[in-house]
Amino acid sequence: MSNEIRVAIQTDVDIVTARMQGRALGTEVGFGSTDLTLIATAISELARNIILYAKQGEIILEVIANSDPCGITVVAQDQGPGIIDIGQAMRVGYSTSGSLGLGLPGVSRLMDEFHINSQPGQGTTVTVKKWKR
Repeated sequence: MSNEIRVAIQTDVDIVTARMQGRALGTEVGFGSTDLTLIATAISELARNIILYAKQGEIILEVIANSDPCGITVVAQDQGPGIIDIGQAMRVGYSTSGSLGLGLPGVSRLMDEFHINSQPGQGTTVTVKKWKR
């Protein structure tokens, strides 16, 4: 049995669903309320970016159980326009959408690990992990 949960992201309702699924999975792992909030916030930011820039994509949630400490992985992937300059996108305050520009840098600060892979015209995949300490 796989403990992977996939949530298609196309609307704001999907963001709420992904947040709830992330919280539920985090609760199963044994995260406290503060970490559950950080995980849910990171999922919200990543899912909102999918809707804003790619229109649709997917959030994949998975428990990391075969390690000590255990944790949770969140993967946000889309087939959108991609990010031309990842370095610039990771600067606090930078935004192409007119937002506050807290998205990707904020997610990076909320989670323990952050990896981004993006090619212009081919989409973006962001993988983040939170470890239970």
